[in-house]
Amino acid sequence: MCFFEIILHLEKAPNGLGFSKCNILSTKQLHNMIKALTTISFLVLSNVFMTLAWYGHLKFKDMKGFTTLGLFTIILISWGVAFFEYCFQVPANKIGYIENGGPFNLWQLKVIQEVITLTVFTVFTIVFFKNETFRLNHLIGFCFLILAVYFIFKK
Repeated sequence: MCFFEIILHLEKAPNGLGFSKCNILSTKQLHNMIKALTTISFLVLSNVFMTLAWYGHLKFKDMKGFTTLGLFTIILISWGVAFFEYCFQVPANKIGYIENGGPFNLWQLKVIQEVITLTVFTVFTIVFFKNETFRLNHLIGFCFLILAVYFIFKK
């Protein structure tokens, strides 16, 4: 028996006292789960670097030694940070794409990436930009994005 085949799905018994049934994950199911988690993890890392590259320089005015940098220098620094974004974004899409053996089609990859982008951006903004507030209209917009995820993944 393959090592991965011993991972179990356990279902609660109707009486709530224990487990009534054990289903062994197939190697293919486990492989798809690992690819999905790898894809999502890489997309999160990619978006952290993207957010830093796109918006991190806006905090340079608060950092000693960075206040006098010209626009061209800031662009070069951002490109350097964005390199790491691509080091995670490209493999995430390659691993996750269904035609490469991954679990997601292009529509699904894109909507996952957008939701992750907004989530990372929100955390970044709240943590690093204290003058920005998260308001109800932002939350409502994010709820619509979650609905978009639902409809994109609906068969």
